[in-house]
Amino acid sequence: MILYPAIDLKDGQAVRLVHGDMDRATVFNDDPAAQALSFVDAGCEWLHLVDLNGAFAGTPVNAAPVEAILKACKVPAQLGGGIRDMATIESWLDKGLARVILGTVAVENPDLVREAAAAFPGHVAVGIDARNGRVATKGWATETDVMATDLAKSFEDAGVAAIIYTDINRDGAMGGPNVSATADLARAVSIPVIASGGVSSLDDLAALRDTGVIEGAISGRALYDGAIDLATAMQMLKG
Repeated sequence: MILYPAIDLKDGQAVRLVHGDMDRATVFNDDPAAQALSFVDAGCEWLHLVDLNGAFAGTPVNAAPVEAILKACKVPAQLGGGIRDMATIESWLDKGLARVILGTVAVENPDLVREAAAAFPGHVAVGIDARNGRVATKGWATETDVMATDLAKSFEDAGVAAIIYTDINRDGAMGGPNVSATADLARAVSIPVIASGGVSSLDDLAALRDTGVIEGAISGRALYDGAIDLATAMQMLKG
């Protein structure tokens, strides 16, 4: 299982939110590229980046820090937030991003996901953010009637590289991930599923790994707070 350290970008800084609330942001680093490098130095194999402002604006806002991270770090990175058209997708991939994450458009314009996945095989992931099983969009501000599992299944034949499943109620709260819901989703589809939200200890990572069906896990606050030591976690997941 791959561990993805998360760098959430708000106003050019690396922050963490609680339950996706932009008013409940803790700034962890004024220099996101330096933060990313520290994760790489500790042995991470991927980076997970989120343009929080972009998720609300519907267009990239934190492009400068993302580009700085891509220049500074030699590991692949995936990015979500404000990526809602082919031009933006192509632009980010041209700049060296390994994978774009399409969230809001997966609900509002699923044909774009299919078009992008066909045009850029292996470089398009779908972000499914759910509250009580229902998908939320536009930076989690808009709740829909779409069920997370139904949305995931709708992309079975699209060729997407991964599904990033976030349980909003767990995100940033250090309360542990929703292992059962994530595993159920992973069993429902053949697409690799990456868990996000609430991963706050080595035990959480072990629980996700031990399901045998979850391909990766994203962690943010626990790495910043020191609740998870990245080097130790990497060793555990490899061992």
